[in-house]
Amino acid sequence: MKLMNILPFARFLLQTALESGDIAIDGTCGNGHDTAYLANLVGETGHVYGFDIQQEAIDNTKEKLRTENLLQQCTLIQTGHEHVKTYVSEQQYGQIKAAIFNLGYLPGGDKSIVTAAESTIAAIEQLLEIMAPKGVIVLVIYHGHEGGVIERDALLDYATSLPQDKAHVLQYGFINQVNHPPFIVAIEKRK
Repeated sequence: MKLMNILPFARFLLQTALESGDIAIDGTCGNGHDTAYLANLVGETGHVYGFDIQQEAIDNTKEKLRTENLLQQCTLIQTGHEHVKTYVSEQQYGQIKAAIFNLGYLPGGDKSIVTAAESTIAAIEQLLEIMAPKGVIVLVIYHGHEGGVIERDALLDYATSLPQDKAHVLQYGFINQVNHPPFIVAIEKRK
């Protein structure tokens, strides 16, 4: 296949936005795969803030980072991503170059604990305030779970309403796959 699948495309977007020394946000730590990927991209001189409401996700991520010797450049916070401004120091405002959110539920975890559009939109609003110009927010939207369609529609309504002088918004996904295929909404801060 010549077209990139969803997760490789998400990583491609992050790779183009980040370099050594940058700051990145993982809005949904999950099992730590994106947190570790971001930590490798920002290197030893950069930093990653990882958020998740579930202790299991924080523990899984911490173990993955420890195994890959990346824990020292990451701060893991057990709270919702809508509190991002509370945990990123003001001295780092303008230095955040990328953020990723894998929405839905923790793979292998409790499927009744899911993300919600309201908290994700609050996080996006805060990130658009404190990110560097041309910073990228990547939303990987899994909408096949209960409540997923409501979350999907609210996020699409929000993203399409962003003024184009504030952000560029891209939607990327396969439209002929069965079983509610995930898709990406990427937001690039303009100024």
